[in-house]
Amino acid sequence: KTIDLSDDDFLGECECTLGQIVSSKKLTRPLVMKNGRPAGKGSITISAEEIKDNRVVLFEMEARKLDNKVVKNNLNPVWRPFKISLNSLCYGDMDKTIKVECYDYDNDGSHDLIGTFQTTMTKLKEASRSSPVEFECINEKKRQKKKSYKNSGVISVKQCEITVECTFLDYIMGGCQLNFTVGVDFTGSNGDPRSPDSLHYISPNGVNEYLTALWSVGLVIQDYDADKMFPAFGFGAQIPPQWQVSHEFPMNFNPSNPYCN
Repeated sequence: KTIDLSDDDFLGECECTLGQIVSSKKLTRPLVMKNGRPAGKGSITISAEEIKDNRVVLFEMEARKLDNKVVKNNLNPVWRPFKISLNSLCYGDMDKTIKVECYDYDNDGSHDLIGTFQTTMTKLKEASRSSPVEFECINEKKRQKKKSYKNSGVISVKQCEITVECTFLDYIMGGCQLNFTVGVDFTGSNGDPRSPDSLHYISPNGVNEYLTALWSVGLVIQDYDADKMFPAFGFGAQIPPQWQVSHEFPMNFNPSNPYCN
C-alpha cells in the first residue's frame, strides 16, 4: 500500500512499447525474471483507455436589439458558427455554470461590455433552429442606474450540437492499421557508398543514414500493423540479371511478394 517497493516480493516483469499496448487493446504477456527466464505461470494484462474528453460543441448564435453596434455595425448580429471543446467550455460538466459575455469590439482593444448571462450546457442543448434558446443580456451597471432597465439585448442560441472528434487512438482501437511502404533512392546522387558522406555508406558497423531513418520510423509504425510486413521498393539501380537500370523494383527481388520484416 506504499510507493516504496523495497519490502515487496518481486514476481516478474514485462517490457513492451506503448504502441503495442494501444494496438492490442488488451495486451497479455508472461512475466519473466530479471535474467530473462520465465517467472513461473505468472502473466500480466495491460489495457489502454483514453481519458481525454474529445467532445466538441458547435454553436450558432444571433442577437437582437443590442445596446452597441457589433458585427459590422449591426445591432442584430448573426455570428458565424463556431466550435469549442466541451472540456474548455465546462470541463465536460453539463451542469456547470457558464458565463457568457457580449462586448462591443473596438480596434484599439478597449472593448465595451454590452452585457452578460449565465447558463449551463444542459440548457444550451435544448436549442434548435425551430426553437432557439434565448437569454437576456444584462449589464449590471446599467441596471443599477436605471429603474426602467430591462436588458441590453437578447442572445439567441439557434444550435448547440455536441459531436465527438475521433483521435488517433480512437482509430487504432477501432481496428485501423497503418501501412508502411519503403522507397529507397539508389541513384548516383547519393554518392559513392564507400564514402562516409554517402547515404548508402557501407559502414563497418552496418549502419548508414538510410537504415537509421527506416528503423526510426519502422519501429514505431510496426506496432500498428498486424503482420509487421512492409513492402520495400528501390529505384535508380542496375538490377540482375540484365543489369538494366530500374526505377521500381522490390528490394527482395520478389515481384509477387515485396513484403519484408
